[in-house]
Amino acid sequence: MSDKLWKLGIEKLDLDITDAHIEKLKHYVTLLDRWNKTYNLTAVRNPNDMIPAHIFDSLVVAPHIDGENCLDVGSGAGLPGIPLSILQPDRQFTMLDTNGKKTRFIQQAIIELGLPNASVVQSRVAEWQSETKFDAIISRAFASIADFVDGCSMHLKDKGAIYAMKGQYPSEELIYTPKGYELVEKIVLEVPYLEGERHLLKIINTG
Repeated sequence: MSDKLWKLGIEKLDLDITDAHIEKLKHYVTLLDRWNKTYNLTAVRNPNDMIPAHIFDSLVVAPHIDGENCLDVGSGAGLPGIPLSILQPDRQFTMLDTNGKKTRFIQQAIIELGLPNASVVQSRVAEWQSETKFDAIISRAFASIADFVDGCSMHLKDKGAIYAMKGQYPSEELIYTPKGYELVEKIVLEVPYLEGERHLLKIINTG
């Protein structure tokens, strides 16, 4: 992996990232690359490409997420949940996915990286019976905003927020935002060394 890419990308993110954080992030990319050869966890094959596409793209949302706990829906290989749990050890992260290979990888990553603030669940979000409700629910890969809100709202605290990570601004999707939910913030994200538009949309329950 390119140390220069890490260094310059971290500088551009302008986050409070320590050397210890960077070592764990590098370890995560190493694990992801190793497992990806067998289990096809991500279409990104080159570890240097994983750094901006997965790590920087996850970390860039860190300043915008509120609350004590966060549910990462459709987490896949643990994105954005694993990088965020490394950077924010005081916040609890639960990663949820239906794919057993991916959830097994996430569990192994949690163990090897030593992340007591992270956990993983294999389930469909609409079928999951959770005793916990969340301040924040985020997704990087869920289908439409309407499906995301409909599927996840049962797990959201009364004053919590749903965060949708998107590429191009999804004007048409927002037309179908479920009744009682409102877009309150749209954030243009600048991901170091990643081409294309990125947006973070914050949606709350207005009652």
